[in-house]
Amino acid sequence: SLVLRDHWRTFLQRDEEEAAALSIVRRPLVAPAAGQHPELSTNHPFYDVARHGILQVAGEDRFGRRVITFSCCRMPPSHELDHRRLLEYLKHTLDQYVESDYTIVYFHYGLNSRNKPSLGWLQSTYKEFDRRYRKNLKALYVVHPTNFLKVLWTIFRPLISHKFGKKVIYFNYLSELREHLKYDQLLVPPEVLRYDEKLQDLHKGRSPPPAKTPPPRPPLPTQQFGVSLQYLKDKNQGELIPPVLRFTVTYLREKGLRTEGLFRRSASVHTIREIQRLYNQGKPVNFDDYGDIHIPAVILKTFLRELPQPLLTFRAYEQILGITITGLLPLEEPPAIVGVESSLRVTRCRQILQSLPEHNYAVLSYLVGFLHEVSRESIFNKMNSSNLACVFGLNLIWPSQGASSLSALVPLNLFTELLIEYYEKVFSTAEAAGSSAPAPLRQVSGAAPSLEASRETDPPRAPPRPPCLRSPGRR
Repeated sequence: SLVLRDHWRTFLQRDEEEAAALSIVRRPLVAPAAGQHPELSTNHPFYDVARHGILQVAGEDRFGRRVITFSCCRMPPSHELDHRRLLEYLKHTLDQYVESDYTIVYFHYGLNSRNKPSLGWLQSTYKEFDRRYRKNLKALYVVHPTNFLKVLWTIFRPLISHKFGKKVIYFNYLSELREHLKYDQLLVPPEVLRYDEKLQDLHKGRSPPPAKTPPPRPPLPTQQFGVSLQYLKDKNQGELIPPVLRFTVTYLREKGLRTEGLFRRSASVHTIREIQRLYNQGKPVNFDDYGDIHIPAVILKTFLRELPQPLLTFRAYEQILGITITGLLPLEEPPAIVGVESSLRVTRCRQILQSLPEHNYAVLSYLVGFLHEVSRESIFNKMNSSNLACVFGLNLIWPSQGASSLSALVPLNLFTELLIEYYEKVFSTAEAAGSSAPAPLRQVSGAAPSLEASRETDPPRAPPRPPCLRSPGRR
């Protein structure tokens, strides 16, 4: 054990020497001043740790799982960071996602003798992340591994189960992440980017040539995924609700409303791609054949995630970020206060939705109406409006460039929760008299054996409105 500890220090020193040989200058880490990151409130319970940007939520991977990044280069010297607080912050962040499948990306570059935590801290941290955290962690991507990590792995091998070890995947270059993640959504620190460029320059004689991206092909007439709402409308006789959305919602409404953890689980990537191919070719899809209610749930999220522009549009992103500074109180306030605040919440949500194109508004109303139905069955499915918002927030809105930061998730999820919780009031035409908000959509419902048949056999009908909300508040 003592020998391994000596090796641990030795290899860490070698890592630093190799980085120096690559002419990578380690800039001293300076803690950002208050107000430098406007999205992060100084009232954040872990502001002292969160301000460094060590941990970020970077959208979702190609399987629909939430991605959380840990950047060693963002860790300040050990005497400036309380590692116990760092552990508490890690647990505080992961607690929001461990009930669903998630992925962690660990950027190893930047760990050095000045900011490394102790071996004892690493051991106690692994033990504190019990089965609840490990169960739904589907992949741990380690980027830019070094010999130091090999020594560390040897030290921890007695503690790590074989099953967990299979989840760890090593990537020598950032480019290797592309086939697993939406790379443009990753929040990669500039220091890591520079280091990766140096490695590529150093090893380009041995590294595989970059794969050539084929020219984009025009979408099929029956394409459902990865095309705009306008394209879907034009190819479906003017129908506002895309067939894949209508068909999937209908199926889930009939057979999945009381499924515990609906929308939290992932599904086989091969199966999801197969269903996407069938939909894109206009062929019939029978979810009963797959025997897993979580598959149509993943298809619904995938459709939203692959829209060229988010359903709530890029334009609304900044407006939604401002929702936490409008004086609105959180939903868990006492009922008397909530009663006063609810009209302000609804008014602000309505104002933001008024700027949406009519088609986006119609599809959003259809979708949120269904999610409201799901939330009303939360006693069975455990998916109240807050839990649904955590799942759908980043599927409804994302920035035009990069990914949403961890602190941006608060307003994004809050806004989504408000839409679901106060659905009838937010989308009501009676309360919108005189406003410019588009009228609620007409709904086309009912499952069909194929997309073509569904367009021919499903007559439009007025959407069934859910019963009035009970006293506002979390369920």
